[in-house]
Amino acid sequence: GKEIAMIFQDPVVSLNPVKKIGTQILESLKLHGGLPRKKALGKAASLLEQVGIANPKDRLRDYPHLLSGGLCQRVMIAMALAGNPNILIADEPTTALDVTVQAQILSLLRNLNRERGMATILITHDLGVIAENVQRVFVLYAGLVVEEAKVELLFSTPAHPYTVGLLKSLPRMADEEETDLIPIEGVVPAPESRPKGCCFQPRCPYSTGTCIEKQPSPAEISAGHKVACFHPVNR
Repeated sequence: GKEIAMIFQDPVVSLNPVKKIGTQILESLKLHGGLPRKKALGKAASLLEQVGIANPKDRLRDYPHLLSGGLCQRVMIAMALAGNPNILIADEPTTALDVTVQAQILSLLRNLNRERGMATILITHDLGVIAENVQRVFVLYAGLVVEEAKVELLFSTPAHPYTVGLLKSLPRMADEEETDLIPIEGVVPAPESRPKGCCFQPRCPYSTGTCIEKQPSPAEISAGHKVACFHPVNR
C-alpha cells in the first residue's frame, strides 16, 4: 500500500517466477504513482540502486530464478518502497539467508529508516536480530501481546514468564561450563483452541487459580513497560 508496505519472509517464492523483475516493480509504480512507462523504468532502476543492487538496468530484465536469495529480498524491498510508505512491515526478512547477507539486509533496512523517515515493524523469532535492530519490542504468545518494553529493558528485566523462558533458552557464550539449554515445557496452543484464562498458564511455572480463570490485561509495571500477567517475574 501507499502508507503501509510489507516484505515477506520467502522472497524467492513471493516474486512471480514468470515475470521479469522490471515488470513486477513497474506494476507497483503504476499502481501507486501512475507514471508513464519510460519514467517508471527509470524509477524502477533507481529503486534497485537504492537497495544496493549493482547494474540495476540489467537486473530489471532478469527473472527471479536468476537472482540469489539476498538479491530477491532486495528486490522485494525495492517493490515495497515504490509507494513511498510511512511504515514497512518486514516478516522474517532474514529467513534462509546466510549470516553475512542477513547483516547486509538488516543494515539496509536501518539505513532506509533514517534516510526516508520510515518506521519498520520487524517480525522475527531471532532474539539476536531483535537485540541489535529495534528500539521497542512486543512479545506475542498464541497471537496475543504478553509484554511490551524498550529493547534494553526487556532483555535486562523481562517480566512475563514466557519472555523469561525465551531468554533462558538462548545459548550464552559467556558460560564457563557447558550447560544444557532450558526449554519451555509444552506446546503453543492453536489460536482457535486457546485455554481458558491466561493462554500461557498450562506451561507457566507460576500459574495459580486466578491464571486458570481469568485472562490478564496488559498493565504498566514501570515507565513504558507493560505486561499481561498476574505474577510478573522480577517484581
